[in-house]
Amino acid sequence: MTADTTTDVFETHRPVLMGVAYRMLGRVADAEDVVQDAWLRWSAADRSEVREPRAYLVRVVTRLALDRLRRIKDRGEAYVGPWLPEPYVTDFGGTVPDTAERAVLADSVSLAVLVVLESLSPLERAVFVLREAFGFPYAEIAAMLERAEPAVRQLGARARKHVDERRPRYDVDPAQRRELTERFLAAAAEGDLKGLMALLAPDARLVGDSGGRAKAPLRVLESADKVGRFLVAVANSGVPDLSVRFLEVNGGPAVLVLSGGKPDSVFQLDVVDGRIQSVYIIRNPDKLRSLAA
Repeated sequence: MTADTTTDVFETHRPVLMGVAYRMLGRVADAEDVVQDAWLRWSAADRSEVREPRAYLVRVVTRLALDRLRRIKDRGEAYVGPWLPEPYVTDFGGTVPDTAERAVLADSVSLAVLVVLESLSPLERAVFVLREAFGFPYAEIAAMLERAEPAVRQLGARARKHVDERRPRYDVDPAQRRELTERFLAAAAEGDLKGLMALLAPDARLVGDSGGRAKAPLRVLESADKVGRFLVAVANSGVPDLSVRFLEVNGGPAVLVLSGGKPDSVFQLDVVDGRIQSVYIIRNPDKLRSLAA
């Protein structure tokens, strides 16, 4: 392969590689580092012996992500308050024309599912991501992980059972989520408690991720009343030079709140039966850097 061909092949598969790495790690910067390391290995490899570049590159990225994930878990990193994945801007656009496939990809990268994936072992997480999100056959996953296929099938079954038991049952309707997000934003900005209560499910919850670096609840808020009153208090406190921007994050509509043109927070909602079930707020500045552009 020429240098241009080498680059073209890698860039063709970059979205898949980034998708695998992010779902494995839940951190955009870590995923980008892994993909960059994969590029260095790809550019130095003897590509004349690579029959399937996509499978080869996914194998490299998976192993690099596994190594990084194990190091993170081995360090036993303490985190202040609830943890949410770093928001990942997603725009499947014309690359995923099939509605069912888009729904699978959106679900596998949702904040709620990624929180559940944090409780899996690194190997379980790798098998789940490769099988459930990207549809790799078990035989191919076994080769990537250098494990026997029966063992990989067991890992996959255990991971799927764990995720299914803990995965929230949310409606996947982007148009409805966008409409409710707009109404939620208007009510929250006006400090309209009555309006918020009309949108929130009675058992609504709010998960705020600040990492101790910004103001946010250090525990999950449970019940529409607590969530609504917290949001009204936030509105009353005000954000200097506030502006907002809609974007697609983790497969669904979200709101980026800016203060003085710089990212302050990201809001995203999960919806069940036309009511807001969960409110996610990410305020950790380290997790908002990728949204600064």
